[in-house]
Amino acid sequence: MIEIIDLRRSKNPEFLKELKKRATVDFRDYERIVQNILAGVREKGDPALLGYTEKFDGVDLSDTGMKVIDAEIAEAYNEVSEDFLKAIRLAIKNITDYHRKQLQNSWFTSSDGIMLGQKVTPIASVGIYVPGGTAAYPSSVLMNAIPAKVAGVKRIVMVTPPNRKGKLSAGVLVAAKELNIDEIYKVGGAQSIGALAYGTETIERVSKIVGPGNIYVATAKREVYGYVDIDMIAGPSEILVVADDSADAKYVAADLLSQAEHDELSSAIAITTSEELGKAIAEEVEKQIGTLERKDIIEKSLANYGKVILVENLEEAIELANEIAPEHLELCARKPFDLLNKVENAGAIFLGNYSPEPLGDYLAGPNHVLPTSGTAKFYSPLSVDDFIKKSSIIYYNRESLQGIKNDIMVLAESEGLTAHKNSIKVRFE
Repeated sequence: MIEIIDLRRSKNPEFLKELKKRATVDFRDYERIVQNILAGVREKGDPALLGYTEKFDGVDLSDTGMKVIDAEIAEAYNEVSEDFLKAIRLAIKNITDYHRKQLQNSWFTSSDGIMLGQKVTPIASVGIYVPGGTAAYPSSVLMNAIPAKVAGVKRIVMVTPPNRKGKLSAGVLVAAKELNIDEIYKVGGAQSIGALAYGTETIERVSKIVGPGNIYVATAKREVYGYVDIDMIAGPSEILVVADDSADAKYVAADLLSQAEHDELSSAIAITTSEELGKAIAEEVEKQIGTLERKDIIEKSLANYGKVILVENLEEAIELANEIAPEHLELCARKPFDLLNKVENAGAIFLGNYSPEPLGDYLAGPNHVLPTSGTAKFYSPLSVDDFIKKSSIIYYNRESLQGIKNDIMVLAESEGLTAHKNSIKVRFE
């Protein structure tokens, strides 16, 4: 089921090549369809939105409308349990507390007639896409909306596709209401991205769009970038566990399976210094998989991108982990904190045997919107920084400008920009 690769005797770069291939999506295959949908929404507004919702989601909202009303929120609260409410409120507290530590303040410095600084301003409006259909993700609402709220975004709009009865997930609606998100629309797919980017009669355009979606949503986000900002184009989920002989095979196997159930393209990799542990992990995977509901998806995921890799030492393991740059990295070793400084590329790092990946997905506090497909080499998790913008502040008095005027004019003249030079010159004639 899960292949064991021994790198102690010979290097095998083939699995790395295969791993990189899984994220190679040719967006050109979807561009024409998505461009037509976006053009329809841009030109026709609400009628196009309603038409695409009926075509793709199988529901006619022309009578009931696209915006969620208070009665639907009340109904959602009746459908969720007290345990769910307790858990969602704890998650909100932890995620909010964590993201508040990311807040940046405007700053200024001054001396001798000069003041310089930086003004931090929240983005005015943000659209959040929440996947719908067969799955519902209240945690996606929290992870995308909370950093925006902490940053001070005044208008947050949520879009998510309805089911064939025109309803949304009760858990998703409750999560949104707990965060006081008042604008919720029952539209999804590329058409909802078009509505957020261009605006329609019902949905006013926003300045930034965040949140995961299928290939059509991802393509639409690529297409509207420039009209609005976007967060990132997420690839398949991935986990990499670095383990020494102190790790528990049962725990490692369970964590690998927790990501393999996401998608047939998800990758679940363990790198270990212990051959005995590697074999035990493979056996545990076989044992546990039979008890899981998404067994078919997991089996395909593991057959394609599930690996147990044997290496000589933890230094090699971390070196390989840095090359893969995983979305989730677990360090299940005797001294995980000793390894932490050696990790250069990872979306989120989980330390020790009792920090499993689902802890980060739901309750710990850090954001679960993470760079995938090796982009942890240059991207960071979603954060408050994604919902602010910065303006530079410059003030010079006459005396301060006079002291450097000649230097400015020399540089302007060297670039052939005589109007720039003149802008300085006229002030001292």
